[in-house]
Amino acid sequence: MARDTDVLVIGGGSTGCGIARDLAMRGLEVTLVERGNLTDGTTGRMHGLLHSGGRYAVSDQASATECIEENEILRDIAGHCVEETSGLFVQRPEDPDAYFEEKLEGCRDCDIPARVLSGREAREVEPYLAKDVKRAIEVPDGAIDPFRLCVANALDAEAHGARIETHAEVIDLLREGDDIYGVEVRHESGPGKRTHATPGTTEEITAEYVVNASGAWAGQIGAMADLEVEVRPSKGVMTIMNVRQVDTVINRCRPKGDADIIVPHETTAILGTTDEEVADPDDYPEERWEVDMMIDTLSDLVPILEESRTIRSFWGVRPLYEPPGTGTTDPTDITRDFFLLDHDDRDGVSGMASIVGGKFTTYRAMGEEIADHVCGKLGVQASCATAEESLPGSENLARLEDAMDDFGLRSPVARRSKQRLGSRSQNVLETDEPNPVICQCEGVTRAEIQDAIEQSGSDLNAVRIRTRASMGNCQGGFCCQNMANELHPTYDEETTRAALDELFQERWKGERHALWGQQLSQAMLNYALHATTMNRDRDPANQADDRQPDDGTLEYAAFDGGA
Repeated sequence: MARDTDVLVIGGGSTGCGIARDLAMRGLEVTLVERGNLTDGTTGRMHGLLHSGGRYAVSDQASATECIEENEILRDIAGHCVEETSGLFVQRPEDPDAYFEEKLEGCRDCDIPARVLSGREAREVEPYLAKDVKRAIEVPDGAIDPFRLCVANALDAEAHGARIETHAEVIDLLREGDDIYGVEVRHESGPGKRTHATPGTTEEITAEYVVNASGAWAGQIGAMADLEVEVRPSKGVMTIMNVRQVDTVINRCRPKGDADIIVPHETTAILGTTDEEVADPDDYPEERWEVDMMIDTLSDLVPILEESRTIRSFWGVRPLYEPPGTGTTDPTDITRDFFLLDHDDRDGVSGMASIVGGKFTTYRAMGEEIADHVCGKLGVQASCATAEESLPGSENLARLEDAMDDFGLRSPVARRSKQRLGSRSQNVLETDEPNPVICQCEGVTRAEIQDAIEQSGSDLNAVRIRTRASMGNCQGGFCCQNMANELHPTYDEETTRAALDELFQERWKGERHALWGQQLSQAMLNYALHATTMNRDRDPANQADDRQPDDGTLEYAAFDGGA
């Protein structure tokens, strides 16, 4: 029987988009469905670390080896998404010497480049490190932009013929006997250009093969076909500081524990993280004490954090998987390796496989393994090319590095714009139109905003993900309205106001856990600016006043009378 597509991929995170790209490049017809925006799940809620593998060099050497291999590949194929920060595993006086030596030996066993720095040498690299740091191990960690990388994979998959369907939630797996042959999705109204069907309608999409790449939600998807997928979701908190207190990834060199990493990312530093198993990846507590603990504990490594400003916090859920019967109770002990579950071999149900576990750094390798598996099932003779073919934006990294002033713009704004855009920078930035800075905190220009709107439509959160506009110190207080203004005249007033509201609300969600000190003052300033200049708090003035029109609109002169 003819199917709608060769392969149906469930999940629009890094793994799902990587799988879609790999299969589409091999010539298969691919459809990817995602219930929200791309990166809506775990991918959009990570700390931005490109693992060297050093983190797992003692406890999980298989994962460590995968990490360093993929680290090197991603630097080649996605250079415009990577900042080569390097990393330090730092030993404090109370941290055991034996573990430090184990870490060093483990790195070398896994072919992870590693060298020992004295405490003085480590502080020369990072001056804000605590004065009593004993020594450190330097490894090739990096910072990576998960949003940019995920979107680049999706764009390349589309360029090879894939259908990327966002805001399409899987509500059932289509199963006949012992064969899965597709999914039923419910379409919802999503902002931007990617509304492919009428909101509220359902669609059955049939496929020769289904790939469950839904991460922490893989168990819920499997249950739709009475399949048990033993994912153990584990939540972790990340806290974002207002500036980069460090320029190097800082890890605590001890066996394990919460609050042990600082990742410099663009203009900020991200503190992480916790590891607590939860029952539902969509419903778990977000506790203020977790944020306090991040700052208090990591201040032992970088004391300046105690007096620094926290601008927001967010939580993510890891898709941890452990084979049945292992019996691990502590989620920090669960392997970070990934597993391909062939439900035909495992459960006697053909037509679907699940890919579970793993890390963002190994998303491409996960995609390659399951793409090989799918091709074997479908009798397709095609090899993987994702380790050699650059993603959109990274095709000419040398030009990006060597020609930062091509446009006669030597400012940090021009440099950051070109770093974000990669090899697309000339096409986007070379314009005869005025190109002012729209987001001052992150140095995002009008040309970049307009380029992102062309890709994303009216979805200003998607524009944010592509450009980092509104993600700086003011958290959108000074630039959200500037971004919304760029939607005119393509979009009408109602659409523009709705897009502005959604963007500002998304920014507020992460600020709720950081309302003290200077950040409380910033939040109050943002409120005052938006409430008083644009009536964003919807203050009706005095609706009974005779000066108010009968049609429900506001006569703003009523405010002048002090009503």
